[in-house]
Amino acid sequence: MTRVLVVGSINMDLVTTARQFPRPGETLTGQRFATYPGGKGANQAVAAARLGAQVTMLGCVGDDAFGRELKQTLASEGIDTQWVFTASGQPTGIAAITVCDAENAIIVVPGANHALTPEQITAAAAAFAAADVVLAQLEVPLASVTAAAEQAQKHGKPFFLNPAPAVVLPQQLLDLVTLLTPNEYELALALNEHAASWQALFARLPGRVVMTQGKAGASYSAPDGQIVGQPGFAVSAVDTTGAGDTFNGALATFWQLGAPEAMRRACAAGALSVTKPGAQSGMPTLAELDRFLEQQS
Repeated sequence: MTRVLVVGSINMDLVTTARQFPRPGETLTGQRFATYPGGKGANQAVAAARLGAQVTMLGCVGDDAFGRELKQTLASEGIDTQWVFTASGQPTGIAAITVCDAENAIIVVPGANHALTPEQITAAAAAFAAADVVLAQLEVPLASVTAAAEQAQKHGKPFFLNPAPAVVLPQQLLDLVTLLTPNEYELALALNEHAASWQALFARLPGRVVMTQGKAGASYSAPDGQIVGQPGFAVSAVDTTGAGDTFNGALATFWQLGAPEAMRRACAAGALSVTKPGAQSGMPTLAELDRFLEQQS
């Protein structure tokens, strides 16, 4: 059982389904509304836990109803929440999501996620020491992500970074990343190289990039410079929210099986996740993933 430490955001997703996206100044009548546990960090933690990993969450919620509910939800998935801090005076983070024809538009209000400090990361040193893989994203302060990368290095643990939302990565942080997991746009912005092809960017980081490519699957920059591709899996999409997070949670969970197999399983898990509404509610269990892969062979 892989031990995955996830450092990142914990949000409540407020999801509206509509027949079209509103234009500026326009008011539309939606079809459905629901709340779902979310946040890229929590999503990736749930994905890994459902796929059989032993998961610890390191993040921050507000002292409010959403925060208490989200912490309980994580615990109900078997995730260790002892390092989920409560930020007094800060609201729990939310994401306002509009879904239309299986596509989505999202506004995130970070709230307590931006209260996670490097000092809290350092206080959780025992969690880094116990992990097999550390997985992070960029919905918490960059200084805290860097502190997590430094803790991972200190304890000799691989550090996976999903660079979303996309920003230019400081070289100090990039040098600490074992595996970067962007999409094509995030890769270009992370390296601040908008004119170069993704293949050229892969050549800069051999063995250190797995790039998601939506329906097309994913590609890996192997240590020898070769590009290893994994085709996507055809499914009927209902809601793409959380597909990338599912991919990342699966990749961290199965990385010990080798890059090609981890990518195959991560692409399959990501495909399965879009067949149900909501980010976490669509994430497959290990049994569901195994059954799906058996059907593909």
